[in-house]
Amino acid sequence: MKCAFVFRRDLRIYDNTGLVEASYDCDEIIPLFIVDPRQMLQNNYKSEFASSFMINSLIELDAELRTKWDAKLNVFFGNAEEVIKKLDVNAIYVNEDYTPFAIQRDEKMRENALSKGIRFLSFTDVLLSPKELKPTRSFSAFYKKALQYKVREPRDVRDGVNFISIKDSMGVDFLKSFIKVESPLLKGGRSEGLKLLERKVDFKRRDYPAEKNYTMLSPHLKFGTLSIRETYYKKRDDSGFIRELYWRDFYTLLAYYNPYVFGHCYRREFDSINWENNEEYFEAWKQGRTGYPIVDAAMRALNNSGFINGRLRMIVAFFLTKVLFVDWRWGEKYFATKLIDYDPAINNGNWQWVASTGTDYIFRVFDPWKQQEKFDPEAKFIKEWVEELRDYPPSVIHKIYEHNIPAYPKPIVDWRERVEFVKRVFSFEQ
Repeated sequence: MKCAFVFRRDLRIYDNTGLVEASYDCDEIIPLFIVDPRQMLQNNYKSEFASSFMINSLIELDAELRTKWDAKLNVFFGNAEEVIKKLDVNAIYVNEDYTPFAIQRDEKMRENALSKGIRFLSFTDVLLSPKELKPTRSFSAFYKKALQYKVREPRDVRDGVNFISIKDSMGVDFLKSFIKVESPLLKGGRSEGLKLLERKVDFKRRDYPAEKNYTMLSPHLKFGTLSIRETYYKKRDDSGFIRELYWRDFYTLLAYYNPYVFGHCYRREFDSINWENNEEYFEAWKQGRTGYPIVDAAMRALNNSGFINGRLRMIVAFFLTKVLFVDWRWGEKYFATKLIDYDPAINNGNWQWVASTGTDYIFRVFDPWKQQEKFDPEAKFIKEWVEELRDYPPSVIHKIYEHNIPAYPKPIVDWRERVEFVKRVFSFEQ
């Protein structure tokens, strides 16, 4: 039987669920990638950092196919559901994705395949939890249930799998024209992911950005250069990290079962909030010119590399929504265009968690001065990214509001006053 496997967010051979299944079912497999203009050219949420990471991962995948199987990654350009109609195969294999766009695309792919007498098979690959585990508002309850399911061991394709190239496809050189900017911090490709997987980090110190004690595995999990299962088994003794992997499942399935969260508050009563949406505030936040050093350093790092750790993401998201009172959807979209690990469901879930429009009822407050003093006490991270403050000691930086620094802006607002105002809008009582 001749089959095609369509790579999407699973850019590897090893423990690729759909591909492993295809290797046992099919005599010949066409490995292919479809450049969909709706995602690459007509996408207001596109991250150039994420795009270049993906393309470099595809280039490495192509090299592995050529070296080990004397085949190429067959590249096509066009809407995925139209491209598959041109394939001369008996079956098409894919791994499931869970965003509204992906679900609609795959349903149309299935319809078009079946209309030509082609089988269309999809598999669960990106989650540790079963897709049927519907989240409630409580992550703890979801996590407790999810842990009851055994995570299967990683698997490889069968020996003797036969990958083939087809003449009317393009190669990966076509993809290189889509690379606009690359992150100086993170490189795409499975080989880089495996290095990071072996890297020892103190996960308990992950909130301290100057120490860089974070795994930086998130873009590799987003694009599937690493399998979620091999990552789980490599890191299973680190309970804090494993818990983060289940947060990933929680937000993925939350959005899958509640697709309205893309564009609306999970708690719909907050859709009526009249956000201030001050354009000048938003621009200052984007550029890292708010007068709050930890916020500015984080935003400049994000703009430069496409990556900041989870603590910094929470701080800047809190500042935008609870201090500047800018709609979380503005921040969600800006992050989408910058993050190298951009995942729609996870990004949405994190923003709604901070904005207090998500699954719980807590009005979260992050004192930006206490946050920077606690997590960057020597101001090393701040000095790395805020050039104007490099000549000043931490004692000055942590109380910058008491000093006049000519090259650095004064705090854009009084954060405490703003939070009290926003709290009243949300009708919360602390």
